[in-house]
Amino acid sequence: MSKYFVHESSYVDDNVEIGEGTKIWHFCHVLSNTKIGKNCSFGQNCVIGPNVKVGNGVKVQNNISIYDGVEIEDDVFLGPSMVFTNVINPRAFIQRKDEFKKTLLKKGCSIGANATIVCGVTIGEYALIGAGAVVNKDVKPYALMVGVPARQIGWVDKAGNRMNFDEHGIAIDSFDGTKYKLENDEIKVLG
Repeated sequence: MSKYFVHESSYVDDNVEIGEGTKIWHFCHVLSNTKIGKNCSFGQNCVIGPNVKVGNGVKVQNNISIYDGVEIEDDVFLGPSMVFTNVINPRAFIQRKDEFKKTLLKKGCSIGANATIVCGVTIGEYALIGAGAVVNKDVKPYALMVGVPARQIGWVDKAGNRMNFDEHGIAIDSFDGTKYKLENDEIKVLG
């Protein structure tokens, strides 16, 4: 018995690692040199790879392509039909595979449905990207981003709830009670 599940309508190429407890549903294709962690879930119609690294506990909803150059850390959520790119200035008649830009999604961040992540950016830990947003620059940890182009409108905790800061600039995480301090437009984890 396999330690992971791949639906019979999906394809997994050679030289792929899939972690225990991971589920890959209908009409997906995992390309070579891709590493997928434990306890991940891929909805229908996803393409992963080649040369992609996905951490543990990642949830990938329907209709998502994760291209060469994208790295996803643990516990990331990718909403339905969100989009990655890997070349800044694509042309059908010019090969630019040597120009792929790295995109990094840090631990615990969430990307809303139909959002677009332009290549070459880093999305910080536990950041939340709103549905339909277009991210074209790096995103700070815990930032709440919306719009086209995406702009920061606040801060969220690990549960994805907006942080409320007291008169001393301190907020308490609704998920685990962690204390944060807002200092120089950055979130400092106090413990």
